[in-house]
Amino acid sequence: MEREYDLLVIGTGVAGSDIAWHCRAAGMRVAITDSRDYGGTCALRGCVPKRVLAGAAAAVARIRDLSGRGVPGEVSIDWPQLVAFERTFTDPVPRRKEESFRRAGIHTYHGSARFAGENRVAVGGDTLTARYIAIAAGAHPRPLDVPGADLVTPSDDFFYLEALPGRIVFVGGGYISFEFAHVAARAGSATTILQRDGRVLTGFDPDIVDRLVLASKEIGIDVQVHMPLVSVERTAAGLRVRAGRAGEEKVFDADLVVHGAGRVPAIEGLDLAAGNVETDRRGIAVNEYLQSVSNPAVYVAGDANRASPQLTPVAVRDAHIVVDNILHGNVRTADYSVVPSVVFTTPPAASVGLTEAAAKEKGIPCIVNAGDLSGRFTNRSIGEKHVGYKLLVDGDSRRVLGAHLIGPHVEEVINVFALAIRHDLTVDDLALDAIPWAYPSSVYDIIHMIYPLVRK
Repeated sequence: MEREYDLLVIGTGVAGSDIAWHCRAAGMRVAITDSRDYGGTCALRGCVPKRVLAGAAAAVARIRDLSGRGVPGEVSIDWPQLVAFERTFTDPVPRRKEESFRRAGIHTYHGSARFAGENRVAVGGDTLTARYIAIAAGAHPRPLDVPGADLVTPSDDFFYLEALPGRIVFVGGGYISFEFAHVAARAGSATTILQRDGRVLTGFDPDIVDRLVLASKEIGIDVQVHMPLVSVERTAAGLRVRAGRAGEEKVFDADLVVHGAGRVPAIEGLDLAAGNVETDRRGIAVNEYLQSVSNPAVYVAGDANRASPQLTPVAVRDAHIVVDNILHGNVRTADYSVVPSVVFTTPPAASVGLTEAAAKEKGIPCIVNAGDLSGRFTNRSIGEKHVGYKLLVDGDSRRVLGAHLIGPHVEEVINVFALAIRHDLTVDDLALDAIPWAYPSSVYDIIHMIYPLVRK
C-alpha cells in the first residue's frame, strides 16, 4: 500500500518521538516506524534501566563503605528481584509509546525501513512517501570480527539477564563496560574488563580515570589493558576468551562475555544509497542544520549523525533543532562544544569542556588546578575515599574551560561547570562571594575546587 505524509520518522527513541510529536502538533501529517519495540535505546536498553541497576549497586556500596562507621550488617543484591523491578520501568514503554503516537494522530508502522528513493521508504508491504524524512534510528553494538563473536552477549541484553553468572568478561574499556562491571562486582560476580589499547575511558581525563580504575580494582574488577579480543570459544566449563597482542595472548575463563566495545549507528539496513544519503564509517554526513549533505529531504538526530556524542540529552536537543529546521527552514545549527558526560560507576566520574591534552593540542594557555577532596567531611561521612577534581581555567580571562570530577554526586555538580562554560563564567562568578551555595552539599565543594584560583 502507498501512503503520503509530510514527515516520516525512522526510530521511536527520545529523538524520533520528539520530532514526531512536535511536527504533528504543528499540523503536519506524520508517520513513525521502528524495527524494534517502540521506545528506543534510552528507555529500553540504556539510561533508564542502567540507572536502576546502578542505583542498587550504589546503595550496596554506600552501606559497605559505612561498615564499622555506625551501619552494621551485610547487604547484597537479589539479581532476579532487581531485574524484575527494572522491568517495571521498561516493560510498559512500547505499548504506552505507541498509544501516545496514535492519540496524537501519528500513524505507526513496524518493521525494517528501506529507502526506495529520495522521498520514499518501504516498510514491510507499505511504501511511504514524505516531504521530509527524519532518521533517528539510534545505535547498536559494533560488530566484532573475531572467531566466536556469536558467543558474545550484546550489552543491550545485560539488562535482562535472568541470573547473574559468577564470572563475567567485558570486552571494551568504555563507559558501558565500567558501569556494568561495577554493578556485577557489587552483586558478587568476578569481573574482568579487556581494553584493546593502553587507555580505558578515553573520553575522560586520564588522572580522573586513574582514580576510577583504582576504585574499580579495590572492589575486585580486573582491568586489563593492551588486550584486543582474539577469539571466544565454548568449553565444558563455560567460555574461554583469548585476548592480547600476537605472541603475548592471555586466556580468560568466563560464564558470560559481554560486548562493551563501542556502538555504531543502526543504519546499515536502511539502504541509504537508494535514498541518495551520503555516509561514512561513522554515520550519516550532515551539515550544520543536521540535514543530509546529499539529500535535503533527510534530517538526522541522535546517534546516526556521524558527529554525535551519542548521548540522550544530545539526541533530544538534536530533535528540537530538526523540528525547528523542518518547520521554519534551517534556522538552527548544532553545537556539540559543551556536552557534559558521566560514567555511572560507584563513585561516578564526570567531564565537560577541554581536557589538558586538548588544550595543549589547540595551543590554549590555561591554568590547571587539581586536587583531592576525600578528606572533606561530606565525603568522609559516607566513607567515600575516591574523590578528586581537575579544573582548566583561562589564564587571562579566568573563564572556566574544563572540569573533570570523580566522587559522590558529580553527575549533578558537572552541570554547574557546563553552565559556566556555556555562559563564559569565571571562577570568580562561582565563588562564595558571588553565590552562597547550599551547605553542606557536593555543589558547595566547588568552593574548595576553585579557592586557589579566586581573586583575593
